[in-house]
Amino acid sequence: MKAELAIERLFNEYGNVITTADAGRVGISRTTISQFVKDGKLERVAHGRYARPETFADELHLLQQQSTKIIFSHETALFLHDMAERTPIKHSLTIPSNSKISTTLSKGCKVYYVKLEMHSIGTCYLPSKMGNKVLAYNMERTVCDILRSRSRIDIQTFAMAVNNYALGKGQNWKLLMEYAEIFRVTKLLRQYLEVLL
Repeated sequence: MKAELAIERLFNEYGNVITTADAGRVGISRTTISQFVKDGKLERVAHGRYARPETFADELHLLQQQSTKIIFSHETALFLHDMAERTPIKHSLTIPSNSKISTTLSKGCKVYYVKLEMHSIGTCYLPSKMGNKVLAYNMERTVCDILRSRSRIDIQTFAMAVNNYALGKGQNWKLLMEYAEIFRVTKLLRQYLEVLL
């Protein structure tokens, strides 16, 4: 009973997901956690991460907790900005080219690599569909990423992204052109925008 109260306090403090380390800090052993999972009182949602059985785990939030180097990009950033019609089958993330991530992440996601000095350009926090803040690229960086990676992106997603940006609200055209210069897609961007505008 004491362990159950401690677990409940952890959920109140940390939200929908707690870790083995969180439990250890309040004196709950791994054995007790395993027993809670067996008894259906906890659900293992990722390695070392647990949720209440009745809650839906926030996939993006869980992915981001696995590495501080993850920034959601491409199709996933489009989805977070409401510039895509559907949830991506595989989430897209960008990490620095001098970094590594777990095999689980690399197999389960579309991973893009960029030079370290370009990794943090255009980052922002956006709410996931479950309401947790996740780190992603802003709309302007996302459009440039889509242009740079057009060979790895579905043509319909690619066209919709550029179209939604051009016809949407809240664009920062000056910033878009700055990023296009940095990422060397200015000529390509101008070609697409001439058709749309």
